Amino acid sequence: QVQLVESGGGLVQAGGSLRLSCAASLRTASVYAMGWFRQAPGKEREFVAAINSGGGSRSAVSVRGRFTISRENAKNTVYLQMNSLKPEDTAIYYCAANRNDLVWIDGHRYDYWGQGTQVTVSS
Repeated sequence: QVQLVESGGGLVQAGGSLRLSCAASLRTASVYAMGWFRQAPGKEREFVAAINSGGGSRSAVSVRGRFTISRENAKNTVYLQMNSLKPEDTAIYYCAANRNDLVWIDGHRYDYWGQGTQVTVSS
């Protein structure tokens, strides 16, 4: 069982930056694909970005050019650098992992989830 713990959320003004971190409890997570998803109030969860163990990644069109996903396998940690934040980026951000090491967009493909971290962007 892999536990994922997110950190780095908070309140920021539009145009600002935040970096989210997600630490996995087991060394084996270094061979899993890791993803970030978000859910805003009253909306469905949506894919943000994902990265496989080799560093291959994909991201949602809405964040492309602003958000960057990366990972440090030695630390079992994945990051989401968020720049040029907009009020519409406000959501709870969740980290997820899948054993297949594939950068799925569909959250149902992921095996483990963190508790989430709140990101609020003020206008």
